[in-house]
Amino acid sequence: MIAHLRGRLLSKSPNQAIVDCGGVGYDVAITIPTYSSLPAEGAEISLHINTQVREDAIALFGFLDRDEKRLFERLITVSGIGPKLGITVLSGLSAASLVAAIRGGDHATLTKIPGIGKKTAERVVLELKDKLDDLSSAVPIQSATGFHGGPVIDDVLSALTNLGYKRESAQKAIETAIAKHETTELTIRTDFDQLFRYSMAAIR
Repeated sequence: MIAHLRGRLLSKSPNQAIVDCGGVGYDVAITIPTYSSLPAEGAEISLHINTQVREDAIALFGFLDRDEKRLFERLITVSGIGPKLGITVLSGLSAASLVAAIRGGDHATLTKIPGIGKKTAERVVLELKDKLDDLSSAVPIQSATGFHGGPVIDDVLSALTNLGYKRESAQKAIETAIAKHETTELTIRTDFDQLFRYSMAAIR
């Protein structure tokens, strides 16, 4: 199985990259976030690959970010979501937004993606909600309300969950702290002690 490709980017489009590896051009299906981050054609790239083998074809799905690949592999374990729909899902929502929507049981956000109906959205939440914890430190927090994470926010979230608070409650507390104090405390997103203190006050 092909798990990784490194070579010269021959061409790219929003859903496809052709990568020349030792004179062989590999046709790789990609997500919009990966496409947006690709360098100019002719540059060397490195892609994490998920290989799907069918009776009539071998299909390669590529990701610049390893955690996006891992999220893709979780998605395609859900009944009704094949590799092509998995790529569509990760093109319609950033990995961070998708993780937040699944954890928050946000069916409305999921059903905005073409190919995802109400029943499929419910299955995604039911089957994956408790299987994404290993992605929390690598995927920034971002919800439908536009809450964006970063290293300090991730550290505060980790600290709160390590103290025993539920992840949902911890995230809401961080959101509350930022919303309440960002206008007066301009460094709240980058000062761990400050954000942790205000988040602790908000979680109680």
